[in-house]
Formats: sequence, structure tokens, C-alpha cells
Amino acid sequence: MSRRDTDLPELPPGVDARVFAEPWQAEAFAMTVALHDKGLFSWSEWAQALSEKVKRPGAAADGHDYYEHWLAALESLLAIKGLAAKSDVDAMAEAWERAALATPHGKPILLENDPQPIR
Repeated sequence: MSRRDTDLPELPPGVDARVFAEPWQAEAFAMTVALHDKGLFSWSEWAQALSEKVKRPGAAADGHDYYEHWLAALESLLAIKGLAAKSDVDAMAEAWERAALATPHGKPILLENDPQPIR
């Protein structure tokens, strides 16, 4: 029996939904845990940052934007801690977007593919 690359494994019994809908969500989660493990912020600081984003007006009642808030909270906490300025994070995100657009379909997206490298 062959599987297509788009087929996903069945969830274990009793699990109704996947935790992460997209790979970037798992990566944001993992980065947060790794940065906490390195002692860059406490869980109470993290909970406060995430809570502030989730409680903002316009948040989806069904929670479909939860990981967007997660990422915004992480970026905010990095800026507050002086670890990464918002402008640096934005510049890197733009570089990855340009690299993605410049990468041929089916090829890995590499930051080196950015036609306008970050200075």
C-alpha cells in the first residue's frame, strides 16, 4: 500500500484534532520552549505576554488565530528583553518571504535565495 506525501497519519484514539495546523506553529512553539529553557524568560513572563495578545480586541472567538498571537507574543517578549528588535524580526521575515518567492517550486527555501539580502 503506497501513501501520497499529502496523506497524514491517523490521530491516536481520543485525539480530536492536531495541535499544530501548520509547521510554523510547531516551530514557534519549539522556539518558545527552547528560549525559556535557556533562561531568557520565565513562564510567568511568557504567560503575561501571550495573555496580552490573546485578549486584544479582534481575536477570533474560535481561537483559529491562537498561534498568530503566540508568535506576536514571542516577538514582543524578545523585543522587551532586548534579544531581537521588532525591526530586525520584521526584516528577517521579509527576507524569508522574498527568498520563498525567488525559490523554484519544489526546491528548499533558503535565505541565500533572497535577491535582496539583509544588510
